[in-house]
Amino acid sequence: MDMQREADGTAIRGLFGSIVEGLRAKDLDAIGRLYAEDVVSFDVEPPLQHVGIDAKLKNWANVFAVFAEVDYELRDLRLTVDESIAFAHGFGRLSGKLKNGAVTEGMWVRATFCLAKPAGEWRIVHDQVSVPFDIATGKGVADLEP
Repeated sequence: MDMQREADGTAIRGLFGSIVEGLRAKDLDAIGRLYAEDVVSFDVEPPLQHVGIDAKLKNWANVFAVFAEVDYELRDLRLTVDESIAFAHGFGRLSGKLKNGAVTEGMWVRATFCLAKPAGEWRIVHDQVSVPFDIATGKGVADLEP
């Protein structure tokens, strides 16, 4: 791996670290700086796609409205990096303390991220989160672990 790709990989890992920090702090502004303005997100909640930074941040605001304390973990994150585009995939888990006092361990989801570097800084331009489902029942399977 050349030095620029190594530097880009470090920057992208730092971006994901900043997402985790922003979620734990419930800081929408910090999170918003990590996504492209025209991000397209295939999140776990309807509709099928959320287009634009405002739609993406609304999803996180909905989470913050339910959680008193938020934790987020990324596991097994793998990167593929080129000069101006990259993708990453791994597993994510949102957990924490709900506003009603209940503690939730959350569930592991599969996450894929596409990133671009149009102005010299990496931004997420697309993300997709999915939950495996049981074909026989059509229901999501929420008890799997990486």
